[in-house]
Amino acid sequence: MNNQQLFENIKKKGSFLCVGLDTDIKKIPGFLLDTTDPMFAFNKEIIDATAPYTVAYKPNLAFYESEGLEGWRSLEKTVHYLRENYPDIFLIADAKRGDIGNTSSMYARAFFEKMKFDAVTVAPYMGEDSVKPFLVYEGKRVVLLALTSNKGAFDFQYITNNSTGEKLFEKVIRTSLNWGNTENMMFVVGATKAEELTGIRRIVPHHFLLVPGVGAQGGSLQEVAKYGLNKQCGLLVNSSRAIIYASNGQDFAVKAGQSAKEVRDEMSELLKSYGLTT
Repeated sequence: MNNQQLFENIKKKGSFLCVGLDTDIKKIPGFLLDTTDPMFAFNKEIIDATAPYTVAYKPNLAFYESEGLEGWRSLEKTVHYLRENYPDIFLIADAKRGDIGNTSSMYARAFFEKMKFDAVTVAPYMGEDSVKPFLVYEGKRVVLLALTSNKGAFDFQYITNNSTGEKLFEKVIRTSLNWGNTENMMFVVGATKAEELTGIRRIVPHHFLLVPGVGAQGGSLQEVAKYGLNKQCGLLVNSSRAIIYASNGQDFAVKAGQSAKEVRDEMSELLKSYGLTT
């Protein structure tokens, strides 16, 4: 899915929402534990309820890996279900991989050839040869961790070059522009760092940004839109817990759909106000 196709889907749905499938076996409604595959049963209901309001899903692989083979099977079934029933959805593996070249090649094969994801999150701090193996896949994308929403982001990402004033996360973004392009590379920028989006947009005006941190982490959708939107929207804003755990009762899917719709409605108004839809 190229940028224009993604933008067309954003306009069609009036949404740049990405729903994070952070499916925790300890948090899903208890009655699902009696099913043969509780994690997939939960995901299926969440997907069916939220699909009209979202353009992307982002399974966080740690939640599936923690359950061993059963978790991987649940993830595979989830991906297959999305591909069969919602082929217009952009699918991101939130895997945060990054290793030497031959290892990254295996990760890329796993997520792009076997699992059929559209994109995978990658930590860029081992440099070019740890990222390039992901970029050889036509029509697939790397989502580089640039500026994250957690408190620990200040430990390293804001280290500043005393001579140039350039922050480390800015150096990472600028350097990575030599590796890929607007169609095969995106960047993670946390919603809780929305004030940095203006500077980031000066470096990458045309790339899509994946923005976590709206919802449970307290990021402002209005600020993200104000500083981050470009002529093709250029944003996928992720919300996980605030949507998928809106209820832990029998109505969990209904409540998730309602929560997703509320976010979509706000996004739709923002897209109109910035002249991206009519």
